Amino acid sequence: MTSPIQAGLESLDDTQIVRVAGASITVGGLVSALVILLVALIVARLVTRALRRVRERSERSRQALYLLERLSGYAVIIVGVMSALSAAGLNLSSLAVFAGAVGIGVGLGLQGVVKEFVSGLFLIFDRMVSVGDYIEIEDIGIRGAIMEIGPRATRVRTNDNVNVLVPNSRFIEQPVTNWTLKGDTRRIHIPFAVAYGSDRGRVREAVLACARASPFTLPETEARKSQVWLVGFGDKGLDFELLVWPTREAVKRPAAMHAAYTWLIADALDGAGIEVPFPQTDLRIRSAFGLEGDDALGRLGYGRGARPATAATDTRPAQPSASASGASNDAAEDLMMAEDEDGPLEPAPGLPPGRTGG
Repeated sequence: MTSPIQAGLESLDDTQIVRVAGASITVGGLVSALVILLVALIVARLVTRALRRVRERSERSRQALYLLERLSGYAVIIVGVMSALSAAGLNLSSLAVFAGAVGIGVGLGLQGVVKEFVSGLFLIFDRMVSVGDYIEIEDIGIRGAIMEIGPRATRVRTNDNVNVLVPNSRFIEQPVTNWTLKGDTRRIHIPFAVAYGSDRGRVREAVLACARASPFTLPETEARKSQVWLVGFGDKGLDFELLVWPTREAVKRPAAMHAAYTWLIADALDGAGIEVPFPQTDLRIRSAFGLEGDDALGRLGYGRGARPATAATDTRPAQPSASASGASNDAAEDLMMAEDEDGPLEPAPGLPPGRTGG
């Protein structure tokens, strides 16, 4: 014998709401479907959160764990949706034609979303761009570490701790520079100049010594050696480039790395007594007031035969050496700091990184 309340609940449970493709959707079935869908969402969140914690603590196979994290979340949600539809009383086989028509309509209306979702799956499986890689998108001026590959966009954290969302398709359709692909480093070029008349051999020895002694320079091998190239004759002096292989951590901070090596080169040149070129102008007067030679000098007030003490004006300000003044290389200290995954990697880039390639 049932009570009136129980009978009312059973009646409400069997109450038909709508009929779709020959299947009746009742209140009870709809409530069951909502509960299943809610449970699936909660389970997906718990699974992805647990795998994320494992990935953050693991030092190896982080890319495989990230792939497992994403696929597990998607799989739980898909299974939950299918179970919810079955609990609601829908026959999935009978909805095949209807679902295909709806899918075409949704695909046309949301083709951008579907495009980004599929692009995200390609990025996860292809692994040419992975979480933790340091990338650069030159045409839009974005440079930073990939923190997350989502279903719609990839989150890139710049060195100013700014999170930029880049559409997934951007990494597939347009050129992207991956500075740390396969966990490797790259060679950088640091330009500098010395005054004409400087001993090129001393310049090379001094700059190579400072580069090799740097803690953020990799040990030299047969294939990776630090080098100094003379690349041109400039308006003010000889143009050189330091070619060096930095550590992977330094590659992720290109502006600080460039500044640190520049500071080291300046210290090395000062220590070796090598002059750095500076702006100067030589003024030569062939005639004045229609006169030449001593007559022109006399008219200018120097007297017959007297000449100015100097014909060139030195406009260079006094520059005490870094070692004498006790100044410290802030960029080098920034490169030596322990990398914080959640904090900024370096200050705003003021100088472009050195040119890549040979």
